[in-house]
Amino acid sequence: MSIIVKLDDMLYERRMTLTELSERIGITLANLSVLKTGKARAVRFSTLDAICVALQCQPGDLLEFAPASLADVDKAAAAPGHETEPLCKP
Repeated sequence: MSIIVKLDDMLYERRMTLTELSERIGITLANLSVLKTGKARAVRFSTLDAICVALQCQPGDLLEFAPASLADVDKAAAAPGHETEPLCKP
């Protein structure tokens, strides 16, 4: 996947454990662990919001887009259902 989760880095910078974050935001340790390891397939905005409040950070501090290669970008663009027209038409 092209999304890198940097939750571990933010926890280290804030000197906070995953357990402490879990207690502060009311998300199970297991669910946060899945997110931290990058195994999550999705994240709710409410969860992202709670993490950002607790860590006093922005979503971009937690998530990074890094395509593996230009070929991956081309494949994603060619995938069925991918919007090829601009969102706003002149």
